[in-house]
Amino acid sequence: MLKRLGYEKGQTYHANFKRNCGLWLLLIGTTIAVATLAGGVFLVNPFVFIAGYGIGFYIANINKTVHTKLATGGGTLFQNRVENIAVVLLFVLMFCIAGPFFIGMNWRMIWLGAFLATGLHFFVFYFVHGTSMLFIGVFTSITALVGMATATPFIYLGLIDGFIKIGFGMYLLFLSKPSVIRV
Repeated sequence: MLKRLGYEKGQTYHANFKRNCGLWLLLIGTTIAVATLAGGVFLVNPFVFIAGYGIGFYIANINKTVHTKLATGGGTLFQNRVENIAVVLLFVLMFCIAGPFFIGMNWRMIWLGAFLATGLHFFVFYFVHGTSMLFIGVFTSITALVGMATATPFIYLGLIDGFIKIGFGMYLLFLSKPSVIRV
């Protein structure tokens, strides 16, 4: 399976986009926190979320100047394919986990499902960004699961999710060093 994705045994894989990922996490974490504070009937204000998501995505992922400045090298064919799989997996997981709650318009479970799907998709990003993705995956998934299993007010869960992403984003953007990924 890995070979079909471009994996080559013995090849060294570097996490060259940690700072890019850090900027994205910082921006999306801030967006989630602010949209949660703005709240409303949808719990996460959709206008704030969509605007923040779009602006953040452009800055962190599309703007070639920023992307080139933050990267410490290129990705391999394997890493590029795994990255694409992780993004597709995110939407599949959101559909499967959060999707069923759209029928009853249960915004709490819709957002917690989206947070859980996001947490789970971080695990696949290990092959692109390294070990920190395993930790953020654990923390964000646990937050979502706690929210699903308890009556904790959503505002706390949304803020915790946002702050986890902000914290990891700051670490990856400002403190992390390029590393080798063990496959």
